[in-house]
Parts: sequence; C-alpha cells; structure tokens
Amino acid sequence: MADNVFDAIVIGSGISGGWAAKELTEKGLKTIMLERGKDVKHIKDYVSATKHPWDFPHRAGRTYEMEQNYPVLKRDYPLNEMNLDFWANEKDCPYVEVKRFDWYRGYQVGGRSLTWGRQSYRLGDLDFEANAKESIAVDWPIRYKDIAPWYSYAEKFAGINGQKEGFPSLPDGDYLPAMEMNCVEKDVAARIKAHYKGNRIMMMGRSANLTAPHNNRVNCQYRNKCWLGCPFGAYFSTQSATLPAAMATGNLTLRPDSLVTKIIYDKDTQKAKGVEVLDIATNNTVEYFAKVIFLCASAFNSTWVLMNSATDIWPEGLGSSSGELGHNVMDHHLKVGANGTAEGYDDKYYFGRRPNGIYIPRFQNILGDKRDYLRGFGYQGSASRSGWSRDVAELNIGAAFKDALSEPGGWNMGIGGFGEILPYHENKIYLDKNVKDKWGLPVLAMDVELKENEIKMRKDMANEAAEMLEAAGMKNVKTHDNGYGFGQGIHEMGTARMGRDAKTSVLNGNNQVWDCKNVFVTDGACMTSAACVNPSLTYMALTARAADFAVSELKKGNL
Repeated sequence: MADNVFDAIVIGSGISGGWAAKELTEKGLKTIMLERGKDVKHIKDYVSATKHPWDFPHRAGRTYEMEQNYPVLKRDYPLNEMNLDFWANEKDCPYVEVKRFDWYRGYQVGGRSLTWGRQSYRLGDLDFEANAKESIAVDWPIRYKDIAPWYSYAEKFAGINGQKEGFPSLPDGDYLPAMEMNCVEKDVAARIKAHYKGNRIMMMGRSANLTAPHNNRVNCQYRNKCWLGCPFGAYFSTQSATLPAAMATGNLTLRPDSLVTKIIYDKDTQKAKGVEVLDIATNNTVEYFAKVIFLCASAFNSTWVLMNSATDIWPEGLGSSSGELGHNVMDHHLKVGANGTAEGYDDKYYFGRRPNGIYIPRFQNILGDKRDYLRGFGYQGSASRSGWSRDVAELNIGAAFKDALSEPGGWNMGIGGFGEILPYHENKIYLDKNVKDKWGLPVLAMDVELKENEIKMRKDMANEAAEMLEAAGMKNVKTHDNGYGFGQGIHEMGTARMGRDAKTSVLNGNNQVWDCKNVFVTDGACMTSAACVNPSLTYMALTARAADFAVSELKKGNL
C-alpha cells in the first residue's frame, strides 16, 4: 500500500473522530486520522494539569493582551491562561458574524474532547419523534431502538457514571456507579420529588468521569481540573480512550498539522476518492486516498469542508443538492436560572472537588404538562459552601476578616437551564469568499439567532427554577438571565442534517452523504434536532453505528 493510500480517512480527532478511528481500525481498516492542529500527547502535554492558580503569572486569570487576541473567547469563561493552547488562534482562524455567534474551537489532537463538560445523556423517542409530530423541519431517519444498542456500547467503553432513574424524558443507560450528592442536594432532590409527586426529579449528573478503574484508566481523583487534561485518564477524551485503542491495532496513522481543504470527488465512480490536505508545518499540499471517508471535524468545520469541496456538479459544495447544507444551525441556550441559600447545614461539609453536578430532566410538554412553546429544557447545577474567596462585605479588613474567611461560608444552591433550539432553515452558515484565514482559505459567515420559541422558553427557565428551589426550602431565591450569545452552549449542531429524503437533507439514516455514499458525517453537523441534553454521547453512538455499517458495506463491495 502506497504511503498516501489507506482503507479509510478520518478527518478530525475530537470525540467523533477518535471514535471513528477506534472503530475502523478495530475492524481491520488501515486508517489515517488527519488533524489540522498540533499533536497533544497524553499526560506529557498536559502542562497545567498539576498546577495551582498561584503557579501562573496572573493567578490563572486573563490579561488585556489575551482579551485583545481572543475577542470571542473573552465573552465567556473559557479565556484564561491555564489552557489557552487548547483553544484556536482567533487571528489565524477568523470568521464573520453577520449576527453574533460565539464559536469556541479546539484545534489540536483531541479537539474539544480535552475541554468538554462530560455530561452524557441519551436522546429518546421523545426527541427522535418530535419533528415529525410537530411538523418541524424534517423527520429523523432513526428512532431510539436504532441507536439504543450503540448508546450502550459507547457508555460501556467510555465509562459513564450514573444511576437509572426511570424518568420518561430521559432514557437510562449502562453506567459505572454514580457520584454522590452532598447533603443539601439530597434533601432538595427528596423535596422536589415529593412536591411534584414524581413528575419532576433531581438526579445526580451522568458524566464521563470514571468512578472505578476502567479499561486501563484510573478512576477520578475529584480534582475538578478536567479542562487542563487529566494525567489519570479519568475522564473520557481521545487521548485517554479512543486513540490508545486505535493505536493498539497497528492500523492507525495519526497526522497532525494537516488541514483538510477539500474532499476529492470522482465523477466517474460518483464517489469520493480522497482528500486534499494543506500541511500546516510546510505549507505544502498533499493528497490521501481511501475507500471511505469519515468527516468528523466538528459541526461547522465539517460543513466547511463539504462547502469547500464544490464541483461543477454541486457548485455550493459536496452534499448541497438538497439546499440544506449549512442551514438549520442549533445550539443549546443557557445562562438563565435561579439560586438561593440553604439554612440549617452549617455543621455539614464535603470533601474533594466533584467534577459533576445535579441534573433535572425535562418536564415541560410531557406527562400532561403543556406550555406556550415547543420542546423544553433541563437544568444542571449544584449546592456548595462558599470558600475563602467569597466577599464578606461587613468584615472587609483586619483580623476579623481573616477569621471569617478561615471558616466555610453558607450553603448555596443554583440551577441553570439548558434549552432546546429548534432547527430553523434560516439559521445558517455559509462561505464568505471575501474574507480569508491565515492560509488564504475562505472563512465561514454566521447568520444565526434565537426565535420566539426560545425567548418564551427562557422566561420559564428562570421562573420554574425559582419555584422548585423555593418548594425545596431554599431562602433568598433569585432568578437570573445573564443573556445568551448563540454558540455559548458550545454545542453547535445541524448544517448537514440526517433525513429520510435526499431532497430535504444532506445525510441518510446511516450518516452517509446522499450525493456521495462513501463519505460519512457523524459529528454535530448530522443532528436533525437538538433535544435539550448534552449531545456528545449521541455523536459517539452514531459514529460507532456508522462505522459498523461502513465496514459492512465495504465487505459487500457497495463502497
């Protein structure tokens, strides 16, 4: 086999790309994984993982220079000096905001699997059937029964901790032992369940942090520094889990600094025959060829690759025949909820820094509940005691101030909503050929906004949060809506959606591009609707499912 010829090409090395590489190599395919960013070696390159805030020049904060260099990242929490290398260089990689869009990207081996929030939930038929029942966008081409075995497969390998709850809006899965709620959370959960007679529950979050040794990985140490890279491999990432598995087969070639600029389409076979790659280190262009291509560059970048692969057959890009490529942008809207104080727990504390919180599954528009908007939201949050960094206004100087800060502060409980955004055709991204990145390539333009349905939902997200906390005995309850910039959920989805008809969707029910059956897209671009839960577990399951199908089709000679 020539140096540039493989059985399979995987574009991107994040959560979806890592899974594609694992599955394809384990099934015997010689595979090359192409990553536009630099290599990040497990443990060795987690340079901040064992540091404390005081080990950094600016105490783990941000500087004026950083804010100037990262005008988008500074809009929210990700900008700090601890893990700046895990975020894309905004000057080298600009984009156009027709309307505000906060695009937080990770360009390195592992992608955002190094920085993700690790919350791992299944979509159910409530989600897969919603578009069809409400005549929104197009119907999902799959149902829960089609993906349920792949959810289990992904959960068992990744190591998701959790507990079966039997709640109708949130399917249960296969879990490691759940993390434990603290004393306030346990009491609040019991009061919510009793007050709402089981129609609402508060449960421990399901997260991709190991609670027991698993697959040669060490269990979580409760340091809560996951976004710095975990030397223990205790949370799921490409580096800790899928990349080692793929490498162990001897079938994987990993090539960082490799920016895929286009998919090469063969008109005669009506298939893709390979990809064109810009070598970031040398600025040379190289080509790689394979029988099957998995496009997993993250939702918008995967769509960018398809758009930039335009031919005279499809001038708007490979997979654009339906007119849906780049449309139906989704995220989860957030930064709205409530918080309050818990009295009577001053003799209680907890140990460690649990990298997980509580979860309240969606209860709107189910179980007889009816709202003036479609779909719904869940809540994430936690209870904790204030630490030494709190502000004690009454004691702001001297020995009394120091004494006060040497003791834990009061207990607080906060919950914030994650709401579903509907797939609107007019919410779109497209190539702006008048603006170029560092390498002279056209950039994406974002034309996306919230609509009336989500705006109505946000009012409920605040009010219901306050009602539940008050019902659970919290005092001084206050709501907040801190404003949401589209993209701040860091769950960009859509733009190359799955569907049942080539005339209205980009991908079929096996994640194949309708126009080019040996190209598969399994990251967030494929999502037909967003649900209200964190989507990464769904990407894992869809990727494993699509890889199984692709290898089967290859063996049959259909690809």
